Amino acid sequence: MQRRTFLGGLAAPWPAFDGPVIDAHNHLNHRARTSWKEDDRKLIDAADKLGIGKLCCSILPPERPLSLEGFRQSNVYMFEAMQRFPDRVLGYCVVNPGYGREALDEIRRCVEERGFIGVKLYNDYRADEPLVRPVVELAIELKIPVLHHAGHTSWLPAPQPRISDASHLAALAARYPEAMLICAHICGGGDWEWSIKALRNSPSVYLDTSGSVPDEGVVEAAARILGASRLLFACDLSMTVSMGRLRGAALPESDKRLIYGANMQRLLDRRKRA
Repeated sequence: MQRRTFLGGLAAPWPAFDGPVIDAHNHLNHRARTSWKEDDRKLIDAADKLGIGKLCCSILPPERPLSLEGFRQSNVYMFEAMQRFPDRVLGYCVVNPGYGREALDEIRRCVEERGFIGVKLYNDYRADEPLVRPVVELAIELKIPVLHHAGHTSWLPAPQPRISDASHLAALAARYPEAMLICAHICGGGDWEWSIKALRNSPSVYLDTSGSVPDEGVVEAAARILGASRLLFACDLSMTVSMGRLRGAALPESDKRLIYGANMQRLLDRRKRA
């Protein structure tokens, strides 16, 4: 092969997978970032090149912990992004469970009036803390998934003292087995093998495959221990490494089809059927 042909192939869109490709966890940019519009467009362009049909996104406020006005404004920005990229971007509503009734009202408004598809929780509270329960109960009522930031690390607890790990998601699932819980970025939160094993007995918890850590064998291990039907393709802004992780996984095409989009579509369809 000539060098020109090889390099030209790298710039071309990746071949489309035979089936829907849904990124279950990604982010658009807060408008505190001056280049937000251009950066949002770059994300969509990257998805085009990688053959990703839909992106399930949230916009996180820049302040921590999340304030009431901060997450309300972020959700307005997210709604506007859904209108800018119709049929491509699906929205997660971001809230801080500590605001109680105001957080619940925001979720209901986003889902019932704006068409959001789920809730995104960050590290304001651990998944097993009582303040999170009303959010999960409302998500069950609305038949929407809850995507929860998570990681099992030795170096994050100081800046993220309330970061959840897979065991916290497992405890929440034991209390609410009917909930659709998504444990975020298996390759972005430390000890992925520990996290996978912590979810063995939590069949209602899904695991998203996103993250910037390019370790080999993660998807294969997760599929072997949890089953391919519990894995969700996701990027969380690490676009090429996340796509390459699944494309290169030693799994049958039937399993990859589930992970690329069929599993997430099944979660989205629960509210449609309701």
